[in-house]
Amino acid sequence: MENLIEVRGLCKRYKNFSLEGVDLTLPAGQILGLVGENGAGKTTTLKAILNVIRPDEGEIRVLGRPPRDPASRCQVGVVWEDSYFHGSLTPKTIAKVMENLRPDWDRGLFEDYCRRFHLEAEKPGKDFSRGMRMKLSLATALAGRPRVLVLDEATSGLDPVVRGEILDLFLEFIQDEERSVLMSSHITTDLERVADQIAYLHEGRLVFQMEKDVLMEEMAVLRATAAQIDALPGELVAAVRKGSFGASALVRHPQKVRRLLPGAVLDRFSIDEMMQFYAGREEEA
Repeated sequence: MENLIEVRGLCKRYKNFSLEGVDLTLPAGQILGLVGENGAGKTTTLKAILNVIRPDEGEIRVLGRPPRDPASRCQVGVVWEDSYFHGSLTPKTIAKVMENLRPDWDRGLFEDYCRRFHLEAEKPGKDFSRGMRMKLSLATALAGRPRVLVLDEATSGLDPVVRGEILDLFLEFIQDEERSVLMSSHITTDLERVADQIAYLHEGRLVFQMEKDVLMEEMAVLRATAAQIDALPGELVAAVRKGSFGASALVRHPQKVRRLLPGAVLDRFSIDEMMQFYAGREEEA
């Protein structure tokens, strides 16, 4: 399977934060969800992939080329969380601007998306809702016919109906298995719905990149006593939380754990819960 994005050993160091040794791959025809706490390095990673910042170390390939290569950059569509057009611009004006900036930009496709999203051609952006402004950004990105769509918190702050529309659009975008989506999001339920793979960044380091279905099958939440958790082999325990009413652990290979603790309770977990375990947040009393 062709990888549309490959990141190897990515490092970027700032005064109070370091991104260290990040490896990522984005295969064609897939959606990769990038998750992590605030300040974990998600946006820094995306900016390096998009050539907005220069890494201190590591290698990045976008469609087989360095991210600064114009041949790869023109095949990447980007939507940032708050990167809306100036409020005075209408979709019609944006179409004229984009045609002048990019001769390969497809005005007809843009207008199709505007009709689909019910974006009035001569209505200024300041009169659109947040959800409509996000749809306008997506229509503009998609009209460039990209092979890769990169999104930073694109569904943040949107109501469930609009989010559902946008997620359906992402699934539609990858149906030909020639295109892919890399999306960072704090709304992990969206990623649980559409992502093929999950990559988890924690304090500037990649904890894992894994197929979502495998992740959900290979890990579980164990509800047990602290003594029972402590007695498990270390390789089975990913993270532990202890509170006033007992202990719980994020465990690997739940079938093995069940054999060792036949009466233990093993539950499925959400991505949010997984992040809480790795972040070391104690359970509420």
